[in-house]
Amino acid sequence: MNILVTGANGQLGNCIRNAAKSSTDNYIFTDLAELDITDAGAVAEMVQSNDINLIINCAAYTNVDKAEDDAEFAELLNARAVRNLADAVKANNGTLIHVSTDYVFGGNAGNTPRNEDEAANPTGVYGLTKLHGEQEIAASGVKALIFRTAWLYSEYGKNFVKTMLSLTSSKPELKVVFDQAGTPTYAQDLADAIVAIIVSRKFEGNEGIYHYSNEGVCSWFDFTRMIADIAGNNGCDIQPCHSSEFPSKVIRPSYSVLDKSKFKNVFGSRVPYWTDSLKTCIQNIKSNEA
Repeated sequence: MNILVTGANGQLGNCIRNAAKSSTDNYIFTDLAELDITDAGAVAEMVQSNDINLIINCAAYTNVDKAEDDAEFAELLNARAVRNLADAVKANNGTLIHVSTDYVFGGNAGNTPRNEDEAANPTGVYGLTKLHGEQEIAASGVKALIFRTAWLYSEYGKNFVKTMLSLTSSKPELKVVFDQAGTPTYAQDLADAIVAIIVSRKFEGNEGIYHYSNEGVCSWFDFTRMIADIAGNNGCDIQPCHSSEFPSKVIRPSYSVLDKSKFKNVFGSRVPYWTDSLKTCIQNIKSNEA
């Protein structure tokens, strides 16, 4: 099977590379510089000339704050480009695997884990454009699996874990918000899950929306404390604070824990606990630095 991966140089894309190394399928990895997914013609040509059977879309506009001032491009990349991918792979009778976000629930109140049937209620441009991407997939009629995830981190690129590793090793004190709760998600766990579904061919006949994050729940404050503890960065005084102390154009989800029941029931997969995966990632980061 021929598989196209877009956004291949981002966090999840790099983790898909790792997960696919032992696969017998033919993976083609591209980024915007190699394939402009906002160009419908270029996408169609890529899919047809390489007989692509499945697309994993890891490309997205993910800068939540910047999106507020760059709504047009965020919409182009998070929605219009997604429709291009959907239309192209549908024309080849293939399947689209697309990655979405907990931010589609940004305005929802309560402290119950979000399931796939809960009504979306985004509060900012990022969440709204990602929701539009989901809607474009539905409108296209393509066979598709959408994986909503949250608080993604990895050994690659810029992310919360790498930032806090640096800050807790260099700052005497740090304030981190405690009134936003969710679940950190190790991108390698999500990548491994996606590739396993492809290898088993369980994506066939199981189209729909799924939630995937690691197990458990914490605040950004708890997350930071755990990062520092695992890394041995004990010289930084980490204190909790309210999100109002860090003004933003975006109202971030106050509780965005995702219910993974559907994913586990359909695919029979175990989801790792967040602290276990965090330890693995930090060990890898430190090994790479050595």
